[in-house]
Amino acid sequence: MATSTPQVPIEESVDETAGRYILRLYVAGMTSRSTRAVENVRAFCEKHLEGRYDLQVIDVYQQPALARSEQLIAAPTLIKKLPLPLRRLIGDMSNEDRILVGLDLVPRK
Repeated sequence: MATSTPQVPIEESVDETAGRYILRLYVAGMTSRSTRAVENVRAFCEKHLEGRYDLQVIDVYQQPALARSEQLIAAPTLIKKLPLPLRRLIGDMSNEDRILVGLDLVPRK
């Protein structure tokens, strides 16, 4: 009986993403809070991760299966898929210091 090894999606392959941040921002429609979170995360990434990140914005109303698979409890939620460890941040992403610590860009105090 032949066994096969699970295939790692290209977007999350270690070789392809070495040094890159893979981020997913889950929002609930285009509310003011969701819009603010998208703007805040994009500005944060350009300032601190320029050229080293992939950001996917996912509307939980348009793609509920993705939200279920991530077991989200609130939106907006930012999930750092890579580099490991996986991290989750909830809110409008307006606190830059919290995001720096949450994404492991600065050590926790």
